Amino acid sequence: MRFSVLTLLFCQFIFAQAQYPKDYFAPPLDIPMQLSGNFGELRPNHFHAGFDLKTSQREGLNVYAVADGYVSRIKISTFGNGKCIYITHPNGFTSVYGHLQTTIGAIQDYVLQTHYKEKAFEIEMFPKPGELPVTKGQLIALSGNTGSSEGPHLHFEIRDTKSEFVINPMFFGFDKNIKDTKKPTILSLYVYPMDNTTVNQSKQPLLLNLSLQKDGTYLASKVKANGKIGFGINTVDFDDVSGNKNGVFNVSTFVNGSQNYNYQFNTYSFDEMRYVNAFIDYAKYKKSGQRIQKLFMKIPFALSIIKTDSLRGIIPVESNLASTYRIEVSDYFGNLSAITVPIEYDVETPVINAEPVASKYFIKTNKDYNFEKDNMSVFFSAGTFYDDFNLNFDVKNNRIYIHDDVVPVHSNFTITIKDSTYSEALRDKVFIGRSGSYIATTRKNDVFTAKSKTLGQFGLVLDTIAPIIKIAKPIQDKWISDIKTIQFTISDSLSGIKSYNGYLNGNWVLFEYDNKTKKITHKFDDTLLAEGANDLKIEVIDNVGNSAIFETHFFRSQQK
Repeated sequence: MRFSVLTLLFCQFIFAQAQYPKDYFAPPLDIPMQLSGNFGELRPNHFHAGFDLKTSQREGLNVYAVADGYVSRIKISTFGNGKCIYITHPNGFTSVYGHLQTTIGAIQDYVLQTHYKEKAFEIEMFPKPGELPVTKGQLIALSGNTGSSEGPHLHFEIRDTKSEFVINPMFFGFDKNIKDTKKPTILSLYVYPMDNTTVNQSKQPLLLNLSLQKDGTYLASKVKANGKIGFGINTVDFDDVSGNKNGVFNVSTFVNGSQNYNYQFNTYSFDEMRYVNAFIDYAKYKKSGQRIQKLFMKIPFALSIIKTDSLRGIIPVESNLASTYRIEVSDYFGNLSAITVPIEYDVETPVINAEPVASKYFIKTNKDYNFEKDNMSVFFSAGTFYDDFNLNFDVKNNRIYIHDDVVPVHSNFTITIKDSTYSEALRDKVFIGRSGSYIATTRKNDVFTAKSKTLGQFGLVLDTIAPIIKIAKPIQDKWISDIKTIQFTISDSLSGIKSYNGYLNGNWVLFEYDNKTKKITHKFDDTLLAEGANDLKIEVIDNVGNSAIFETHFFRSQQK
């Protein structure tokens, strides 16, 4: 049985590789390919959608089109992929290049024209097929560190153009550029008792000891249980060059030789990304930072990479039956690590009891719930959560307490607060905050409403404080003919910055914003400057409408 299952999986893997062209795409950089992040890697609230390619810890490396096609989308954002180019190719796939420092040539001209047309830094463009054609190997951009990047690198994806599903770039022949002879590393293995099960005298999840065997596999300590159990694994992969912890490609589990759970990072949609919070032990991640990948589903969720048996990876441990559980973890190159877990039935008195349940509210995932106390309420629609759980809910000291962020949330829930203590003039300066942080809030008279995907403590926050604008180097009444850029730091202590604009001699000019440093930067263009005296104004508005204005006056002579 085990042979047939593994053979079927192997055939499916070969078919998955065969449907993608192997030599169509060229590398997007002209330096050796090194990964700082791979496809499917576990990230906050999402699975990684492509490769993160190292750029020698530098910005400004040449980025090339990986094949012929046309630029079909350009997005300039302060978060996410930052400055990002999408190229549609005639073979049905789209390549994506993110965290760019700048675009190049005709693409940059198109971007700059759009900035000034829309008078905004954050823009999104969808050029028509004939507007920005590119050829394989054409220079399209310089690598950077824009958006939510934590360091200089190039984010690279391949998508199915029609469905927009992201696809593992390894399938397109990029594995030829990476050397990997290392087996995945097993960091830890946990067993999870379910319902009223006791495992090794515990009703709480337990860390199992692992011992390395002569054949290179691991043997886990024996599991003694008397009911339903599941397992979770913390595992990473290393290649031979980069030194980074990357995600694994495939995990398969077997009970007495029959497969009961499998996932493989081939392709998935953006609609599935948030299921990473159901995929891992979210509570342990929030408490310890460890991402334990659960090898079972208590309640099914729609993550297409997972294949299970009828019990969804859960193992019933029954009297007079002993079982052998095997976990196989592999990378794309076939390097494999395996763990064997002996399981037997045993009725033991628990030494570690289940965590006490203090809440009187029990949430089932498939039902709507509305909780209300005093002037505050919260509404959960069916499907808000992944698993059933006991909810803590209370209202006190002008705050609504909705559990805490150890239970993952899949879709928005709604918080409503009625408060007439603020005058009409101040109500537009009030927002609902989670632990003080701004959440987009709507208001109808004295009723405030906000949506969130994170549990915690919520309350009304009044913000009457204007943003702060600071110039990096004062230029008031100075000649600055040799200065090429000007920079400001903009910040807001409560609701956060909603918009900013810069004006040179009364005309809007482009300032680029870096959310990591809170700095805006303008590159002087002599065609926009006046000979002699010039006036510069910066206006910043926060999310509740407080505004700040900075004005300065300087002199400039045209460069010869």
